[in-house]
Amino acid sequence: MAKELSLSTDKKIYSVDELKNAGFSHYKINQMVDEGLLIKLTKKYYENISYSGEESDFFYVPAYAPKGIICLMSAAAYYNLTTYRTDAVDVAIQRKSKISTMPDWPQIDVFYFPDDRFKTGISTIHEGKNEFKIYDIEKTVVDIVFYRERVGIEETKEILTNYLQRKDRNLNRLIRYAELLKCSDVMKTYLEVLV
Repeated sequence: MAKELSLSTDKKIYSVDELKNAGFSHYKINQMVDEGLLIKLTKKYYENISYSGEESDFFYVPAYAPKGIICLMSAAAYYNLTTYRTDAVDVAIQRKSKISTMPDWPQIDVFYFPDDRFKTGISTIHEGKNEFKIYDIEKTVVDIVFYRERVGIEETKEILTNYLQRKDRNLNRLIRYAELLKCSDVMKTYLEVLV
C-alpha cells in the first residue's frame, strides 16, 4: 500500500524541487492546487495552506526573489531598531538581476545593490522549517546611513541611536562595513554627534 504523502504544517513556502524530493509528482502538485492545499505563487514556488506556525511576510521573499536579501527598514524593524513599520518588505537584489513575478501581497520594494554592497553581511535566519536571508545588524545600519535621504533623516537617527544602545553592538564591524561601502565619513560624523 502506498504511503500517504503530506505537507509539513511548519513550513510555509515550498519550491517545486522540495515537493518533488518529498515524493510529490507534478500531477499530485497540480491536484493539491486544485484541492486548495497549495497556492501557486510563481512557476517554482507554492504556499502551503496547512501551515500553522508563526506568520511572517519574510517567508514569501525567497519565492519571488530567490536571491533577494531583506534590507533597510524591514531589516531595521526585524532587529527592533525602529518603531517605524513599512507597508512593504524591503528586498535587495544584485544590480543586474530581475524579478519576474511580483506579488500583490506582501508588497515588495526592490533595491538594486552593486555587488560589493549586495554580498556583504548576509545572514540566513531559520524559523522552524522556514528560512530567509537578511543583512546582519551592522550592515543594516550602514545601509540605512548610506540611503538616509531615501529612508529619512529622523528614521536614520532613531535607528543609529537604538543600535548604539545595544549591548551586542559591534562598532568595529560597523566601521569596517562603512569603510568597505564608502560611507565612513558620514558614519563617523553621525557617531561623533550621537556618542
